[in-house]
Amino acid sequence: MTDERRALFLGLGAVLLWSTVASAFKLSLQYLSPIQLLFWASLTSVCILGLVLALQGRLTELIWLPPGSLLRLGLPGLLTPWLYYLVLFKAYELLPAQEAQPLNYSWAITLSLLAVPVLGHRLGLRHLGAIALSYFGVLIIATRGAPFSLEFSNGLGVFLALASTLIWAAYWLWQTWSRVDPVTGLFCNFLFALPFITLTLWFTEGFSLPEPRGLAGAVYVGMFEMGLTFLLWLKALQLTRSTARIANLIYLSPFLSLVLIHLVVGEEILASSYLGLLFIVGGVLLQGNIRNEVETP
Repeated sequence: MTDERRALFLGLGAVLLWSTVASAFKLSLQYLSPIQLLFWASLTSVCILGLVLALQGRLTELIWLPPGSLLRLGLPGLLTPWLYYLVLFKAYELLPAQEAQPLNYSWAITLSLLAVPVLGHRLGLRHLGAIALSYFGVLIIATRGAPFSLEFSNGLGVFLALASTLIWAAYWLWQTWSRVDPVTGLFCNFLFALPFITLTLWFTEGFSLPEPRGLAGAVYVGMFEMGLTFLLWLKALQLTRSTARIANLIYLSPFLSLVLIHLVVGEEILASSYLGLLFIVGGVLLQGNIRNEVETP
């Protein structure tokens, strides 16, 4: 098998796995609270990423790093996973998965907006048009097809889903200054955040062993939302000669996710969810095309 074909299979595998996590969130939250889901999923992720680094012989390198370097590697973990997933899981608890998932997908547009004050980027009229297109899709989903009524299905849930995009965008902007290997950085983020997640669970709900179905869901989320899928995606990008072709596969994920939400969770998918998602993805694609035009000599 050629590297390009392997890259395609790995990229598609990552997209398929990421497409399942919205359903996994919703099903797991039937048995776990958001903080319980975050604790057990993060613990799973730390174990998996630590094992990967150990097999690669890179785990011992972290032991010899100065405390200041370890702190810089770990600090982004306060945003992700700690704050980001707490907010996101609460949004999934309050909203149908078919609404929470597309709203969270608008993080790419939030990133463009946040890059203006943080990185000094400029937004032209076409950029603003792409952003408006995506946020009109957000409005369609949040109002269940009545965007001009401004009557939200669940105001707090919509706010939290959109707030999660701001946290995720801030996390990725923070990571733009990091030159560390992505797997090492992700492991340090989760390891640093785990005590904070543990204390949050201890002081809010206390510890109790969840029932098997809830624990299985949390382990699945830790493996495929926070761990192994990221490694598959990185490997696909390393193998391919066309990063754009592999990267474009990610646009399949939210649509596949809606299909799985219907089949696995049992939600009847509203036309407004599909229509709003089309607007969001259209805005993201348009934003990317404009950026490519600007960067291409």
